[in-house]
Amino acid sequence: MSHHYLGLAAKRKGAWKSLFAHGSRYDLNHLKIYLQERYQGEAMLTKNGRSALALALMGYFKKGDKVLVNGFTCYAVYEAVKAAGLEPVFVDISKNDLNFTVKTLEAAWTDGIKGVIVQNTLGNPVDIDAISKFAEQNGILIIEDLAHCAGIKYPNGKEVGTVGAATALSFGKDKSIDTVTGGAVIFRVPRKNQIKMPSVAPKKSDNARARVYPMLSAICRGMTYFHLSGVFMRMFMKFHWIERSADNKLDLKVKPSKFEAKQALKQLKELKLSESPLRNFYLVNHRDEVLEKLRKAGYYFDGFWYEKPVSPVRYYKKVNFPEESCPVATEVAEKIINIPTHYKKEELLDAKKIIKEYL
Repeated sequence: MSHHYLGLAAKRKGAWKSLFAHGSRYDLNHLKIYLQERYQGEAMLTKNGRSALALALMGYFKKGDKVLVNGFTCYAVYEAVKAAGLEPVFVDISKNDLNFTVKTLEAAWTDGIKGVIVQNTLGNPVDIDAISKFAEQNGILIIEDLAHCAGIKYPNGKEVGTVGAATALSFGKDKSIDTVTGGAVIFRVPRKNQIKMPSVAPKKSDNARARVYPMLSAICRGMTYFHLSGVFMRMFMKFHWIERSADNKLDLKVKPSKFEAKQALKQLKELKLSESPLRNFYLVNHRDEVLEKLRKAGYYFDGFWYEKPVSPVRYYKKVNFPEESCPVATEVAEKIINIPTHYKKEELLDAKKIIKEYL
């Protein structure tokens, strides 16, 4: 059997643990305390990352304010901005790290901008010193979105999440902290607006889906060897056993489950500061051809971030993305392939050989 199945047994073991995981009210409280100590602020636990980001924005801005948003992002960020009653101003990016720069921020500047969301795309850190200087000069607040980058260090050595007015975390699938769902917001400077803490427990159906996802995902990965991964994934989604990450709806009232809080706390404590990105990416020509070759070799990379500047494609038209003012983001979305987080380095040797033919 090829290299990319060496870790499958370990993944199944972890899936069994998730299936029978348990937690308590203590775990929810302990997670909250840990986050407050690590990021130095007032923490609230949320249903998911987009809910956390929405609460972060609602804490400081008033309806109608504009916020600068990376032009290469996911619909969850757009949804959070709109839920807070704000207007996103998309900013073009650099091909080097998929982040905006001070130069592209200046080009996107317009009246009414009050904040900037720093997402450190795929775990590639921005030049936070330059961004902080830009924010201070223009009187705007930085909101840090750690969905891609928890545990990463900025070039100046500071940990992500310790710079902005607020820090939002996602514990969703394939994130730095992955408990399938859940999130948190930490208000690091005094809030301007009143925010109600999420207090409603998740639905039993949502808890069940979160428990079984690692096992069903492991089954799909195992079927990659027989070229049936996509078939099984579509079947599980049809019967609502698996929920697409982008479809995990924003809800400002719901908190995480107890067993997810326990898992998130464990992962956070084990998180070591690193300069390595969450996902490595490549820009290729003839991407469909590359993906087909990867599938034939037993790799299923079709769930890459992102196939549109604001992904997934099924929500793209709702965003009214300004492609003409974000040409680099538009081009990158047509060429990018990034590596899923569940593969080990030794499992990717054959995949990288295929990809490098098309760089």
